Order: sequence, then structure tokens, then C-alpha cells
Amino acid sequence: MAQPSSLSAETETLSQVLGLVETFRAFDSDNDGKITAAELGGILGSLGYNPSEEDVRATMQQGDTNNDGFLSIEEFLEMNTKNMEFGGLENVLKNAFEALEVDGDEVVTAEELYEVMGDDLGFELTLEDCQGIIASIDIDGDGAVSYDDFKLIVNSL
Repeated sequence: MAQPSSLSAETETLSQVLGLVETFRAFDSDNDGKITAAELGGILGSLGYNPSEEDVRATMQQGDTNNDGFLSIEEFLEMNTKNMEFGGLENVLKNAFEALEVDGDEVVTAEELYEVMGDDLGFELTLEDCQGIIASIDIDGDGAVSYDDFKLIVNSL
């Protein structure tokens, strides 16, 4: 398990990722799960930036890795996290999962989440709160969250 100071840094990084998810939602004005060039240009304009069509097109091309003309949540997050300390979204999620996974069995249980969040980080969550969190992302219903389950958090936000 990670030390509390590094776990705190990883928690802060996850918080930044969640902020990016909220930013994506703001850009995605029609809530279809993808950002168009028009949506990107429109929100930037409303924030006081005046990007040229070329700037918007270049930004879209930078992030649109599957070349479908849109930015998906995954592409948006990868584009905005690749320069983070942990080296991208995949590494952020992996580090956070490893920090929460206490006993080496490659799954996070409600008890582990409770221990790490309460004892190590000082969050005031009850065991019942942690059970609810785990249940909400437990894909196979076994009472624990695997790394694959954990990665789906981002896709479901």
C-alpha cells in the first residue's frame, strides 16, 4: 500500500481527473458523450478566448485519436492527463487502485476502502458508505472491485 503522503497526492490527482470530467460535461452541450469542434469553439468563446477555426481544428485533431471527428470522454481525459505527474489517465487510475488495494489480492473491498480513506487519509466515511461505493462499481457482484471494474468509473461519469 502507498504511504499516506503519496496516497494524498494520488487522491488530489483523482480529484483533478474528476474536475476534467465536469469540464467535459460543460463542453458537451448536447450531452451526447462527445465534443464537436463547434461545442469546443463555443465554450472557449464563452470563456473569453477567441480561438480561430484553425486553433479549434488543431485541438480536435490532437485529441481525436480514433479520427471520428469528435472528442470522447476517454480522448478528452487522455489529452488532458498525459502530462500529469503520473503519466496519463491509465497510470493515475492504476496508482489509485494500488493505493486502495491493501492485502495484495488485486481487488478492493469495502473494508479496504474504509481503512485507507479513514485511517490513512482521515475521511469521515462509514463502513456502510464504503460498502455503497463498492457496490455501485462492483460489476460482477462479488463484493469487491477489480482493476477492470475500477477503470469503468471514468467511463460511467
